[in-house]
Amino acid sequence: MSKTTKDGFSILGLGAAVCVACCAGPILVFLGGLTIAGIASTRLIGTTGLILASIATIASLLVRRRRRETTCAVGAEPVTVELTSRRAGP
Repeated sequence: MSKTTKDGFSILGLGAAVCVACCAGPILVFLGGLTIAGIASTRLIGTTGLILASIATIASLLVRRRRRETTCAVGAEPVTVELTSRRAGP
C-alpha cells in the first residue's frame, strides 16, 4: 500500500508541475502588464505634477514681481476725514 500512496503523491506533484509550467506564462505576462501600466501611469502623473509645479512657481514669481512694481504713493500732506454718524435702524 505504501507504493500506491507514493504514486498518488507523485501524480499530484506532476500535476502541480504541469500547472506551474502552463500558467507561469500568462501570470508573468499579467504581472508584466501591471508593471508597464504602473510605470506609464507614474511617468504620466509625475510629468503632470512637474508641469503644474513649474506653472505655479512661474505664476508666483510673476505675482511677486507685479506687487513690487506697484507701490502706494504716500503724501506728506494731511488729509481731512469727515465724520458722519449713521444709524442702522429707524
